[in-house]
Amino acid sequence: MTLLILGLALWIVPHWMKRLAPEMRAGWGDKAKGPLSLAMVLGIVLMVVGYRAAEGAFFWGRSPAMVGVNNLLMLGSVYLFAASGMKTAIARKIRHPMLWATVLWALSHVLVNGDTPSFVLFGGLGLWALISMVLINRAGPWVPPAAKPAKFEAMAIAGSLIFYGVLVGVHYALGYPTFG
Repeated sequence: MTLLILGLALWIVPHWMKRLAPEMRAGWGDKAKGPLSLAMVLGIVLMVVGYRAAEGAFFWGRSPAMVGVNNLLMLGSVYLFAASGMKTAIARKIRHPMLWATVLWALSHVLVNGDTPSFVLFGGLGLWALISMVLINRAGPWVPPAAKPAKFEAMAIAGSLIFYGVLVGVHYALGYPTFG
């Protein structure tokens, strides 16, 4: 569990530095981008290794209903992630589509994996996303992105379905049956 928590810290701290320690982060300038990015990549590696090695209490197992809810939430999460990058209609209506995608991703995984390592990993990243939204909102007002042509919406939907299929394939390859 230590590696998992260290990985979360290496992900969260660099992300929040701009909001919580802006003077320190600004003082480092562009030369800090490489080391901070490396810390975040190392954080991801430690989260994966730590999660796979972690043991903890088990509170509930997979059920067909939760698998279905998980899959719907994940499809929504993938779409929000795509929409944030393509500035589609939903990205003009909600301020943080990528962070909301992270919240949906985390919630879906907590619902389908009822164990302590999942609470730490997915709950921790979901909490990070929610707190990040608060920190960003406190920093200033939001200006919605400009409208894009309808083809971007279609591209985001198509891309989401394709990427979702890839995610499902990767989960099956790793031994995690996405559809039960």
